[in-house]
Amino acid sequence: MSIYSKIASKGKLTLGLVFPLEAYSGSIAKMENQEQLAKRAEQLGFKALWFRDVPFNDPNFGDAGQLYDPWIYMTHIMNQTKEIALATGSIILPLRHPVHTAKSINSLQLLSEERLVLGVASGDRPIEYPAFNQSLENKSELFRDSFHYIKALQGDFPNHTSKFYGSTNGGIDLLPKYYKQTPMLVTGHSGQSLDWIAEHSDGWLYYPRDFKTLQMVMHQWRKALTKVKKDWKPFMQSLYVDVTKDSNVKPTPIHLGFKSGTDYLNAHLKLLESYGVNHVILNLKYGSRPANELIEEIGEKVLPNFS
Repeated sequence: MSIYSKIASKGKLTLGLVFPLEAYSGSIAKMENQEQLAKRAEQLGFKALWFRDVPFNDPNFGDAGQLYDPWIYMTHIMNQTKEIALATGSIILPLRHPVHTAKSINSLQLLSEERLVLGVASGDRPIEYPAFNQSLENKSELFRDSFHYIKALQGDFPNHTSKFYGSTNGGIDLLPKYYKQTPMLVTGHSGQSLDWIAEHSDGWLYYPRDFKTLQMVMHQWRKALTKVKKDWKPFMQSLYVDVTKDSNVKPTPIHLGFKSGTDYLNAHLKLLESYGVNHVILNLKYGSRPANELIEEIGEKVLPNFS
């Protein structure tokens, strides 16, 4: 069974965690004890660990992710764990050269024994684009160009011309080789139509929404898949949670999620599963308890219902 099928199966929902595995205020996490928490998450049965790609800290945005470069940090956590999926949420394609991205993909797949799942995006912080000498107006086209270039680089001695990033003429080859398809999920719309995402991606990575909006989004996703003659592709989403010691506590809103006991968290996730959500990425940033307590609580009282 591939790592992708372990985290995404039709009609089923699995759970992952995003770094930092930490509750913190402000933009910058402390990044303490992350290795131990990652190991524990794997032991408890979480299916994926997710890594952010945040080139610059924008204090106005309020979240600098796990601070470390995602490829380097995935490699570090890879060496602390055994089989849990290593997923990007998400690599900003327009701000990285596709040759470097493709080489990182192949390298990590081989070194990790095929544990990589790739979320990709066009970026949600416009202030970063000038630092890379890229035009924000081109971000949709840059995303598509990089996406197709990365795919082309998986072949032997590729012959491909990219509008923005250069060309190969078949006289050079990219090593190391990884001939299998690395799952690539498009985050949000990344400047693309839903039909394009349905046709070219291996799944859709979206954001927390109220149930009514989610139902509408899922209908649009299925409609787009039908239009491009695809039976099913995974739908995944993020969710911010804070879990109380009392399992009966009713939900109260937090940013892009809620604080509640595990009873409501279970019910909420079961409803997401019934709507067709296949994987939920839990974010612990706004937790009122230490991350290790939250992870244990979810691992003991929630994960067994989604394994």
